[in-house]
Amino acid sequence: MKCPYCGSKDTEVVETRASEDLDIIRRRRECLKCQKRFTTYERIENINLVVIKKDGKREQFDRDKLKNGIIRSCEKTKVSIEQIEKIVTEIERELRSADSVEVESKKIGQMVAGKLKKIDKVAYIRFSSVFKRFVDVEDFEKEVRRLIK
Repeated sequence: MKCPYCGSKDTEVVETRASEDLDIIRRRRECLKCQKRFTTYERIENINLVVIKKDGKREQFDRDKLKNGIIRSCEKTKVSIEQIEKIVTEIERELRSADSVEVESKKIGQMVAGKLKKIDKVAYIRFSSVFKRFVDVEDFEKEVRRLIK
């Protein structure tokens, strides 16, 4: 593994830890040249998922794009980056365990909305406003009323 600080290829693993679900291995490494430490993550390379957008276009599933969308919805809320990472991991696992490698963006949006609704109502409303394409205040009002019930 190449050191991100000095570029040396002489590094050693100091600590290895598996995630709860054993999908990801976290390795703490130390550069033998500059003595700085850094973390790497190993994940099993899976087949590519294809997302079918609303307009019918297809694009490769992008974990970071999903994560960034959720992060935007969770700004200034109490939702932690660990909770967001857990949501993304759960959704990706569910998608990969499905029968098809193609999934509609609408389904992904519904999955995210369902998970956010359980942990933070504000993040849920923010996400839903984009996902469901709210066009006026009445759309927000209807969704908030449903949430309160």
